[in-house]
Amino acid sequence: MWGRNLARNLAQLDVLAAVADQNTDSSIDFASAFAVTPMAVDALINDETIDGIVIATAAPSHDALAIDGLAAGKHIYVEKPLSLTLAGARSIQDAAIAAKKQVMVGHLIRYHAAFIELQKQVAGGAIGSLRHIQANRLAMGRIRNTESVLFDLCPHDLSLILALVGTVPKKIHCAGASHMTAGVVDFLSSYLGFENGVSAGMQTSWLSPFKEHRLTVIGSAGSLVFDDTKPWPEKLTLYQDQIRLDGEHFLINRASPVALPIAEAEPLKDEMRAFIRCCETGSAAPTDIAKAMTVQQVLDTMQSSLIDMTAKP
Repeated sequence: MWGRNLARNLAQLDVLAAVADQNTDSSIDFASAFAVTPMAVDALINDETIDGIVIATAAPSHDALAIDGLAAGKHIYVEKPLSLTLAGARSIQDAAIAAKKQVMVGHLIRYHAAFIELQKQVAGGAIGSLRHIQANRLAMGRIRNTESVLFDLCPHDLSLILALVGTVPKKIHCAGASHMTAGVVDFLSSYLGFENGVSAGMQTSWLSPFKEHRLTVIGSAGSLVFDDTKPWPEKLTLYQDQIRLDGEHFLINRASPVALPIAEAEPLKDEMRAFIRCCETGSAAPTDIAKAMTVQQVLDTMQSSLIDMTAKP
């Protein structure tokens, strides 16, 4: 499903050379839809006229496909998660170093114009010093049984949190529940504590009756809210409420929220533009293998510390 979106954007950017799928019918369908050649996976990987490969496959297949592509001298884009294991991610990183090629991971929201503006506002001191980041990613559907919400959904928000804080958490607490498939968490609450005093939380599920894709960044002088379910003029809002201690009590002065203007763009197209630059110049993307490994290391710690409330004792 997501591969079709990637192929569409690559075709619109006039760089789509071919498509491959282990399902021949799907490969032919995609090729016809985007007026390119259907190829076998091995043939595409080893085609010397192709500079980069975009991998949008089931997560368990990422390791082998990425390593094979790198060995064939290709730059690689891998949809998140990079891997389901830290060892697998390290193998991809080692292959990238050996091949002297770039690996870019699909942490899509890093390329969203609203998040890029949010980063600028935070760096410019619009909300003072960082205090807490809250990321909620809830929806109904796209339920998986090969990977939990930890690996399917958390990479998005974790990449945003790490980009804003600029360091890895020192404390991690995760608790979840597996209702659809035993051992595959479909509700997850995660809390992160950083050495600089910043805290972060993530609420994640694919069983929510409503959709919420919201990132709230709270500082000492205000807050920024990025709500990706809102129309473009309302996606990013600045709150500059003031809190001060008056004797034994806290006083709160509420200010009218300000919608920050964001030029409408397609994040996926901007992400694919970044991968094209990787292929053309050999330069690293904002979500390169180094950044992806940091996300993977935190995911690994989260997985190790995860308490499944529905697991049998």
